[in-house]
Amino acid sequence: MLMFVTTTWAERTFIPTVMCYAMFYGGFGQFVAGVLELIKGNTFGGTAFASYGAFWMGWFLLEYLMITNKALFVTAQTGKTLWCGLWSFLTLGFFVVTCRKNGCLMTIFSTLVITFALLAGGMHSEKCEQAAGYFGFFCGSSAIYAAFAFLYKTELGISLPGVAPVHYI
Repeated sequence: MLMFVTTTWAERTFIPTVMCYAMFYGGFGQFVAGVLELIKGNTFGGTAFASYGAFWMGWFLLEYLMITNKALFVTAQTGKTLWCGLWSFLTLGFFVVTCRKNGCLMTIFSTLVITFALLAGGMHSEKCEQAAGYFGFFCGSSAIYAAFAFLYKTELGISLPGVAPVHYI
């Protein structure tokens, strides 16, 4: 949902809606999914889901603080640049692991690396931020596709493109 604002398909007044979605679906929901994956013994899934869940809860809190205390805005913008840059490197680490998972995860994490890098630059360039929105939208769409592809494989026995195991490293 954030990418609708970042691409300028939606006005910035849409941010409160994005914040609610980010806190509960992107944040809490992914964090719980991460804990459940760790319980199942899936270290990669657990670490990734919990990490990005924490990211979205942190994003919600930062946006909330910026809305309620306007004096934080300039400092928060600098912080967002560093934050997105660091998340780009963290995501790159996750991407390396996906090279032994499947094409769906490789697509999600490779485009997310680019999205975070562009978001970091986007704090200082509107065009860079808009490009981040397009990459992020593609990344999010890829994640939705992957969710259904894995669900269909598990529940219906239907294998869609991208779910087959790969071993590039």
